[in-house]
Amino acid sequence: MDRLWSPWRYQYVSQQAPKTCIFCEKAAERRDPDNYVICRARHNFILLNLYPYTTGHLMIAPFEHVATLEAAAPETLEEMMRLTRLSEASLRAVYRPRGLNIGMNIGECAGAGVAGHIHMHVLPRWPADASFLTTIGETRVLPEDLPTSYRRLLEAFRDRARTAGLSLSFPATP
Repeated sequence: MDRLWSPWRYQYVSQQAPKTCIFCEKAAERRDPDNYVICRARHNFILLNLYPYTTGHLMIAPFEHVATLEAAAPETLEEMMRLTRLSEASLRAVYRPRGLNIGMNIGECAGAGVAGHIHMHVLPRWPADASFLTTIGETRVLPEDLPTSYRRLLEAFRDRARTAGLSLSFPATP
């Protein structure tokens, strides 16, 4: 069996976990444009990922700090799925992706970057969006910066919120 050693990764896996939860912080701060929070519903909020895999990489997180689906209230999960559907429609309208990745990593061993707080990832995808730079060079090439993505998606979510049957609050236009 061949082995590929990656000593640079040790720094990441051995560092101390942050003392606070990034989702709980962003929910409490109420600085939505600064935190790239697109909208807030009753139980969840939608925000852009600061370290996106693709342009438009969204996350949907509950306000309640829960680590598993089993621990989350049914109404939180139901709303999360409705927000996921709204996210899909908004991403399709803005970016015209050829596909989407939608899902969760629950627990550190499953790949969750924030293992103690469930959150749904919604990523638009295109053919060859993971090039050799991503595969070999561990570098992502994103054609749009976060402020531009935020402005475009905020507008798309506002346009589609009326027909989604959700009570959403939006920040002032940045």
